[in-house]
Amino acid sequence: MVKIGHITLSDFPLFLAPMEDVSDPPFRAVCKDHGADMMYTEFISSEGLIRDAIKSRKKLDIFDYERPVGIQIFGGDEESLGLAAKIVEVTNPDVLDINFGCPVKKVAMRGAGAGVLKDIDLMVRLTEAVVKSTSLPVTVKTRLGWDENTKNIEEVAERLQDVGIQALAIHGRTRTQMYKGEADWTLIGKVKNNPRIQIPIIGNGDIESPEKALAYKNRYGVDGVMIGRAAIGYPWIFDEIKHFVKTGEHLPSPSITDRIAVCRKHLKLSVEWKGPIVGINEMRRHYTNYLKGLPNIKAFRQRLVTLPTEADINEVLDEIAATYQGYEFEKTAIELINYHEKCAV
Repeated sequence: MVKIGHITLSDFPLFLAPMEDVSDPPFRAVCKDHGADMMYTEFISSEGLIRDAIKSRKKLDIFDYERPVGIQIFGGDEESLGLAAKIVEVTNPDVLDINFGCPVKKVAMRGAGAGVLKDIDLMVRLTEAVVKSTSLPVTVKTRLGWDENTKNIEEVAERLQDVGIQALAIHGRTRTQMYKGEADWTLIGKVKNNPRIQIPIIGNGDIESPEKALAYKNRYGVDGVMIGRAAIGYPWIFDEIKHFVKTGEHLPSPSITDRIAVCRKHLKLSVEWKGPIVGINEMRRHYTNYLKGLPNIKAFRQRLVTLPTEADINEVLDEIAATYQGYEFEKTAIELINYHEKCAV
């Protein structure tokens, strides 16, 4: 069993990564349905929470069916992070996570997210401020370092453990790599196998197949893996990994009926949580992912992204289900990873 504070997870838990504009409650719900053991919210600005920004507060929404669930915050100021931690605690998540890994310019260049990797002493102070401000288990998600010359994750892991974090998720790239190139898990393995490290180490980066998840589990000894882009449009990856780790066999690829059902549920929850206008508009980015691999799908997809009501969209989803009934999909998680890479900023 893997323990994070008071939380007990399975022997090799699967985590849904926090992803901006993706890991909202509707998306988390479909991932939970398909085997995610623990999930995190989109990252939330500590400054936004303190200012009572509506968008930041909305991201605090969590639901009992998601548990265990962590709320992730980011920032570069000790006082602000400490105050944000107190605000988060009121919402009663299972874990409070600090983002020291987001590589996007608007975050990193303001001294938050992966930007903190430039100053390890500051990272330690920020983490300690959060740990001292909450009774929740505090975890951290970060990267190997800022660039090829500053891969200091081994030092970071020891120092963050010393100030009280309960688990560490490591993405196997530097900030300058963004999401390009292959994730390097070698240093993740070194952190996990450091005799000083007693907290769970969760590996992240390029886990897009059951085979790779099992191979990396065996090769690097990590306590669990965190899955991000491979789950977008393909939440079945969690169940597939679990089944393969347990049996060495593959589950059948989800059918068109399976895909439409998940798409429909995602849409319904999106409308319920965000309202009909925002819910429908923000769901449009997901149709390409769910329908990836279907031949001649473009005309259907164009209709899905222009229709104004949930009922209209469901009628088109019915048409798609009927048109492609019996269609045999290839495995799509790797294709989707490649698609997300092309779209990454």
